[in-house]
Parts: sequence; structure tokens; C-alpha cells
Amino acid sequence: MATLLSVNVGVPKDVPWQGRTVHTGAWKAPVQGPRMVRRLNIDGDGQGDLAGHGGEIRAVLVYQLESYHYWQQQLGRDDLTFGIFGENFTVDGLPDDEVCIGDRYRIGEAEFEVTQPRVTCYRVGMRLGEPTMAALLVAHHRPGFYLRVITEGRVQAGDEITLTRRGPEELSVADIDALLYLPDRDPAKLRKALNIPALSPGWQQSLRELAAAQQPRQEPGWPGERAGTQQPREEPEWPGFKTMRVARIVRETPTVSSIYLDTTDGTPLPEARPGQYLSIRLAVGDAAPVVRSYSLSSAPTADAYRISVKHEPHGQVSGYIHTALHPGDLVDIASPRGTFVLEEGSRPIALISAGIGATPVLAMLHRLAATQDPRPVWWIHIAHDRAHHAFADEAHALLAQLPDAHEHIYYTGEAPRPAEPYVSQGRPSASSLATLGIPADADVYLCGPTAFMDHFGGFLRDHGLRPERIHTEQFSALPAINPGVTPTATERPHQPPGPPGTGPLITFSRSGVTTPWSPAHGSLLDLAEACAIPTRWSCRTGVCHTCVTHIVSGDITYTTPPLELPEAGTILVCCSAPTTEVVLDL
Repeated sequence: MATLLSVNVGVPKDVPWQGRTVHTGAWKAPVQGPRMVRRLNIDGDGQGDLAGHGGEIRAVLVYQLESYHYWQQQLGRDDLTFGIFGENFTVDGLPDDEVCIGDRYRIGEAEFEVTQPRVTCYRVGMRLGEPTMAALLVAHHRPGFYLRVITEGRVQAGDEITLTRRGPEELSVADIDALLYLPDRDPAKLRKALNIPALSPGWQQSLRELAAAQQPRQEPGWPGERAGTQQPREEPEWPGFKTMRVARIVRETPTVSSIYLDTTDGTPLPEARPGQYLSIRLAVGDAAPVVRSYSLSSAPTADAYRISVKHEPHGQVSGYIHTALHPGDLVDIASPRGTFVLEEGSRPIALISAGIGATPVLAMLHRLAATQDPRPVWWIHIAHDRAHHAFADEAHALLAQLPDAHEHIYYTGEAPRPAEPYVSQGRPSASSLATLGIPADADVYLCGPTAFMDHFGGFLRDHGLRPERIHTEQFSALPAINPGVTPTATERPHQPPGPPGTGPLITFSRSGVTTPWSPAHGSLLDLAEACAIPTRWSCRTGVCHTCVTHIVSGDITYTTPPLELPEAGTILVCCSAPTTEVVLDL
């Protein structure tokens, strides 16, 4: 008979960590006597990061005495007191390889249901002073698990734990943890896992994505998203950069020019997906080469790509492109990449952009027109005035080729003309958006300044569109994911403090920073943080894949081998260091 040995609680507090402050509830300690267990947690307990811990599905965390004994031996520790693994219940029995998702247990007056393994998180390593602990828990198949509270009630140390119902499919906590985080997944177990209603929605979504990735390309898969990963993408058609020639340059507006690129050897170019971008590397002045990314703005041909670049005030690279680049010049180009792409389907489509954000959705419009796609298409664009409305005639002509197109243009600084009924003055509002007739089941592709995408995305969600059907593109650094870290004032990306490194150059292409590597930084993630570049991570040990980043060029080595390698063309920056010059899409 399993037994509850200790009830551990702790309210969130601020803990200093690596020069930052982490708000965490990982510091749990045993309590005496009975405690009331409620739907969200135990009286006196709390979670600091409700995005990753807590809530109804993760109300109570369980860890086992046998695992305590195991880690005492593995780590050579004799100071592992109950609660140190962040658990609420320390139990004798209930091993991870026997407890199944969906099992129900009665403890004291309360009843519980097993919902998922522990979330891989750096904070368990903080608590134990073992930075790699998150990876060790997974690699050694000892994660612990979460419970949902079915019936509230009082519990206390010494209570017996009684199994009241066995979960369907009988997949253990260790089985489910391995399916998400370890390689060589069993397809049959993946299918069985998705038949367990008690499994938390987040894990169901992640496992659906993994199951879909195992399907042959011609077969339909399940939609979904593994936490911290990106949608599957094809490996780049060529590694790193290749030399291409500037065939011609066309001035679209006073501030936007299109650059047509062809090969130097006549070999055909790989077909890009509509919405993808190219990374271009240029030697500007005497400084190290710089890398920027620009969307393909038309359907590529077998021998040419087109990108369109806005001359930004004080923009080093855009200024060079507009003033110093000429037909016949040679430039280094990385293969088309990016996941902001037009998907196949039958739902209506809305292509919405502002300013130079028109470029990727224009490429999508080219594809739709070329195939005379029968889906209803809404083209919505915002510009300052006609003079600065890039691709106005081109887009209008493409829309005329579609059987069911709706064009709506907004000029913020100029009145419409009588001959252009599709042009309005001002910006679209919630009320005007409602009159455009965009169906609630449409797939939306949204590109422009961040504030515009946030604002317009809110309009669309309020209009009834599902968030997962609103796709956005952003070329600046992506929003940070640093769970539990207390926000500080935002800094512009910059060179790292201290003496410059002497290693290979590292370029963060989204952030516009190039700096030499120094072994003083333990990983590429550490270097990015030293440069104030927004980063994304959770475990920091190569398990969760939250830090997965596209590598444009170069080679790396893993300082801590990840439990599963990321897909081709990407790396885990939390546990990698460069072996050559590296360009990262970060």
C-alpha cells in the first residue's frame, strides 16, 4: 500500500539567480497535521509561474521516496529533504514506471487523477543547486507527476493512498514523459496516448504534433504544437550561404526597392514556399559582414528571386542596399526558410499588411493568382498615401485574376478617389473590420509592425477568429520566453560587456548583432543574453526544445548532449557552442 509521507507547501518568493530575479514557488517545506486540498492547490501553497505550473490540471505535484534514495546515491547528496524537488506530496510507492496517466487515487478525504509528468524546468535545478537536474529527471525516467483534484478534502502525512480507477490505455508516467522528450518514439504508444482523456491538453497537443511528424508526407496528420518547438520545415536547399548576382533593381516607391537575384552558374533555384524569406550577407564598410532577412515578395522562378527592401532611417544595411548596391554585384544568400507560409486548404483567406509588411503576403497572393485559387480572399493593406503604397498596381492586377477577391486599402494620410471605392481614409477599426465580411473560419496571414499585428490580431480575435488561425510574421527579435524571471527594463541589443572574445564571429541576424565568441559564455544562449537579445528557454539543459533556433550558417558542438537532437537546420542554443563562424536566426 502506498503512503503519503509528507505534505509540502510554499508560497512564491523572489530568488536571486545569475544576476536576475526569479519568482518561484519551488521552495516547498513539510507541514504538520491535515491540510485542505482544493481545486487549484493546497492551503498555504502557490505557484510562481502559472503558465507552466499550477491550475486545475497541475494542482498537486508528486515525487517518490524511492527516487529520493536514487538521487542521494547518484548525486552523492545527504541533504535531500522532503519538498526539495518542488513536490507537494512526497510518497512511498507510486513509481513513475507504474503509475499511469488517468489513474485515480484516494488520499485522506480527497480524490485525485494523474494528468501528466512534471514539466521540465530549470527551477528544480535552482532548488537543488544542480543546473542539469531537469535533463537528469527525464534521462533517468524519474520525472514525478501532477494530479488534478477530483474531490476536495483534507490530507495529511500518514494517509494511505488507494487506487480507485485505472487509467485507460495503461501508459505510465515514464512512458508519456519519454514520448515527448526522448527519441525513438513508439508510434503505437503515441496513438494510445491520444486516447487518454485525462492527459493534459498541452501534452495532448504536443503529442499530436509528434504523431503528425511521423506520418508520411502524403498522409494527413494531427494538428498540434509541441511546447517550445516550431512547425516542421524542410531542410534548406543549400547549406549556409551561396553567391548570387543582383540581376536588376526596381524602385517601387521613394523608400522601397525590389532586388532581383539570379544564380552565377545558371543552376535552377529551389522553389520557395509563399511567405518565406531570404537572409542576405553583405560587407558594409570595414566592419564584419552583416546579415539581414527579407521576405521574398513574389513567386520565385527557376532562375530568379525577388526581395523588396524599405530604406529605414539610419538603417545600415537598407541604406547600403539603396545607395551602394548595383546590378551585377555579387551577394551571399542563404536558402529560403521560414514557417510563415501559405497553407493548403479550403478555408477563406485574409492577407493583411501594413507598409513593407506587404512583401510576404504579396508572395502568397502571387501563388493564389497563379493557380486561380477558388477560396474567397480578402486583401487588406494600410499605407500612408498613394506615393508610398508599394505594389499597389501589382496587387490590384493579381486580385483581378481571382474568382472571389475582396480588396480594402486604407490610406492614413490621403483621401480616397471616387474611382477607387475599395480605398478608405484612416485606419481600420473594430467596427469597420466587422463590415468587411471576413468569415470567422478564415485563415489570416498578418504582417507589419509589431504594434499593428498585436492591435489587428486583437480585432480579429474579438471578431471571433480562432487564435491558431491568425498567422503572423516578425523579423525583429521574437518575444522572450523566460519563465519565472522578473521583467526588467528593455535594452536594445548590444555588444556583450567585458573584453571582446577571440573566437569565431557569431551573428544574431534578427537583432543585428555580430560579436566574437568567448568561452567565458557557457553557451550561445548565454552570449545572446549578454547581448540583451530576447531569448526563449525553459529547461536550459537540452530537454524541452523551447530554445530551438534556426541556424543560417556555421557549425556548433553541444557542450551538454541534448536528449534528442532538434530537426535539421536548427540547434538548441541553451547547450551549444560554436566551432566555426555562426549565423543564427535570433
